[in-house]
Amino acid sequence: MTEFDNISPRPDQPRTKIGKAWWSLVRFGFRLLYNEMAWTYDLVSRVVSMGQWRNWQRVALKHLNAEPGALILEAAHGTGNFQFDLAAAGYRRIAFDFSAQMGRIARRKLQKNNLPAPLVRAMGQHLPFPDATFDAIVSTFPTPFIVEKETLRETYRVLKPGARLVIVPNAVLTSGGAAKDVLETAYRVTGQRGAWGVDIENRFAQAGFNVRLVMEPCKRSIAQVLIAEKS
Repeated sequence: MTEFDNISPRPDQPRTKIGKAWWSLVRFGFRLLYNEMAWTYDLVSRVVSMGQWRNWQRVALKHLNAEPGALILEAAHGTGNFQFDLAAAGYRRIAFDFSAQMGRIARRKLQKNNLPAPLVRAMGQHLPFPDATFDAIVSTFPTPFIVEKETLRETYRVLKPGARLVIVPNAVLTSGGAAKDVLETAYRVTGQRGAWGVDIENRFAQAGFNVRLVMEPCKRSIAQVLIAEKS
């Protein structure tokens, strides 16, 4: 199973032959975006967010519940933009992503700006870190791998007691006229609205987390922040 296999319609949506073909195409498109076409990711992110992507990422910082100097793991670091935010906030950083292309892009960015690039290639279901290592884990706009049982088990294992997993899973545009309407339609038809097709509260509770959802106002939009605390 890859990180794209769970991109699918919600359970209440019909699963016709045409529907199945569409979701296969969607999964293929996301796989390209995160791998062979990773060099387009920053541009695509800016376009589909009407320029708000980085603001949506940054809302995670205030919920880490960790002091400067704390060790933070970023799950699915993508092109590495949030690594700059963590560094500016004074955190020690480690990040992983399964995409080798994303890793190369992120490493070049960090090194170009004379920042250490503590990046590893790994899957969330099999984290190469000791137990109780991290003061917080953060992930912004991850694919559904982030809520797989194996990922939550590993996340729980490597977090310190009482530490948080902070996820920015989604954001909703609240203004922007016709462009906003077109983008919202695109989000819906590509499965980026809803709760990954699982009972989030129950899934996190089974893994040992206390979970809550916070809505953060941003310019022309609202970002969602999922806060899961290791009990």
